[in-house]
Amino acid sequence: MALHDDLERIAVAATPHGEVAGVLAAEPAPGRRFYLVALGADEARRWIVLDEDARPVERRDDVRDTASIVAMCELAGDLAGGGDLESLRSQLAHVRMVEQRPGIEEAEEAALALERVIGAPPRVATPAYLDAVGVATISLERALGELSSPFSTAIRSATGAVDEFVKDVERGYLVELR
Repeated sequence: MALHDDLERIAVAATPHGEVAGVLAAEPAPGRRFYLVALGADEARRWIVLDEDARPVERRDDVRDTASIVAMCELAGDLAGGGDLESLRSQLAHVRMVEQRPGIEEAEEAALALERVIGAPPRVATPAYLDAVGVATISLERALGELSSPFSTAIRSATGAVDEFVKDVERGYLVELR
């Protein structure tokens, strides 16, 4: 079953719990697929994690792991390449044409490779995806001549936001966690 079809199946299965605002797939560990479902809007937002059989997950560690990997993967995709790969690729093309700077082609290739790794939604949030985005981003940063990694710095500084998101999911969780 294609991921899009799987997300639709889970969204339909989650409707008895409330108005489905979004569904994101995650595999916090190989072979363990869960779906983080947002229900309602804004202050009324509630959460449920469903397993592959669309059953609510009650194990706190599974909910935390799912929410955490979803948040980290979303952040990585948003922060990679400075957050706007399309604009970066356009700027690199301009530099290549106008300045003909040595090594610019390598940077363009690295930006394109990163864009491919990030891909288009929907995607499954996994540690492997997070690693692949990190590796592709570091390749781009090196091609651009960065001595340190702005991406790594941004990801490290976002850990508080990830922790807060996980706590928000736990606070608004529909079933009691054990």
